[in-house]
Amino acid sequence: MPDQDETQHRSDSTTADPATEQVRDPDVTPPLSKAIPLGLQHVMAMFAGNVTPPIIIAGVIGATTGETVFLIQVALFVAGVCTLLQTLGAGPIGARLPIVQGTSFGFMPVALPMASTFGLPTVLGAAFIAGLFQIGLGAILKKIRHWFSPVVTGIVVLLIGISLMPVGLNYAAGGGDGSASDYASPANLGMALFVLVVTVIVHQYGKGIFKAASVLVGLAVGYVTAIALGMVDFSPVAEASWFALPQPFVYGMQFELAAIVGMVLIMFVVGLETIGNITAITVGGAGRQPKGRELSGGVMADGAATSFAAIFNTLPNTAFAQNVGLVTLTGVVSRHVVTIGGLFLIALGLVPKLGGVVSAMPEPVLGGAAVVMFGMIASAGLKILQRCELDQRNLLIIAVAIGLGVGLPATEEIADTLPGQVGVLLKSGLVPAAIAALFLDAVLPRAKGQGYEAPEAEQASDDDAPADDAPAGSENR
Repeated sequence: MPDQDETQHRSDSTTADPATEQVRDPDVTPPLSKAIPLGLQHVMAMFAGNVTPPIIIAGVIGATTGETVFLIQVALFVAGVCTLLQTLGAGPIGARLPIVQGTSFGFMPVALPMASTFGLPTVLGAAFIAGLFQIGLGAILKKIRHWFSPVVTGIVVLLIGISLMPVGLNYAAGGGDGSASDYASPANLGMALFVLVVTVIVHQYGKGIFKAASVLVGLAVGYVTAIALGMVDFSPVAEASWFALPQPFVYGMQFELAAIVGMVLIMFVVGLETIGNITAITVGGAGRQPKGRELSGGVMADGAATSFAAIFNTLPNTAFAQNVGLVTLTGVVSRHVVTIGGLFLIALGLVPKLGGVVSAMPEPVLGGAAVVMFGMIASAGLKILQRCELDQRNLLIIAVAIGLGVGLPATEEIADTLPGQVGVLLKSGLVPAAIAALFLDAVLPRAKGQGYEAPEAEQASDDDAPADDAPAGSENR
């Protein structure tokens, strides 16, 4: 349920019309005159987060300009197709709720060292297998949710944000390996700081779609400023074609056990994030608890989307939290609005010129926004940890996991002494930290009466239960 600030933002939004747009039924279709602008808003809210991971992975694998444009193009195309999978569904797969899918940052701490060591085909192979696992997990969701308490989920999300922060700062300084003559120059750092400040101001004081798309606004303002300062090379735009169909299996797939283990483990946690997103939509937008088939279908769609993304050469694809906030902001819970957004994404993914425009963005512009994005991920982890009782037991779990998650990436020499796949797995820090958190949470005794149970706001009603079967008081969670 939205808090008072969100309610105020809803009333202030330029798109919100309480008389006609407080649509509580996901199956209702607003008039196209309203649905099309709302669908475009969803694209704006997720655009920056969706194109940033392929840009970063392109830098790690040393991709050419053309390859970078291609990776951006397929990220947009896949996001659109997988959004339709969530909103329209296919058999048991899909929540059939207004959920936007996009390229996930959650896998980056694992994908980056894997790509650097084994190459992109190994990342894609691991993602394909992880997606299949997630489809199976969605089918048995009720039986496994107790494995992932808020302390485990919160630690993993926090460490995802922390582990990505050096990547954002490196881009802010100029990107690459730091050998460029202008690396960390006043011009680069100044541009990154400018984008960061614009993003913060828009997020704090903006209203409606501007607040929801604050990162995109910061990137746009920074990009225009960089053009005025002569910092942009438009050759990628000139070289890109106007139309192209994304091709599957361009990079192929390779399968390494370490990469698969890391991807599957993060997929578990991302599945819980999707559960939280679905719950936020139904409670905050539709005024009811999610149904069991919505939760299982949504998680299965994450898995199917991730495997589909791997086939089309891009990173795992999961539900985007930014768009959940936009649903509660506008009060429009129509899945057909998001379907329109998905169609726009597919159309954008057919235009390589757009990928050229994005790839021409100077690294410091992207870095300034990335610092904010990755910090927001870490903040989301802290918010999850607030749900835990921070007693000695949970603090010990947090201490051990963060010690491993932060310490191992900072001392890569340790990983270098271990066998290849094990060493690469440890380099991310996230995987050993997640395993440690899972193990300690399972074996350390809890205080009497402290066994984990999903909060009311996350508990699903029966598959066919009516929308008003939500537990009393859950809307205040």
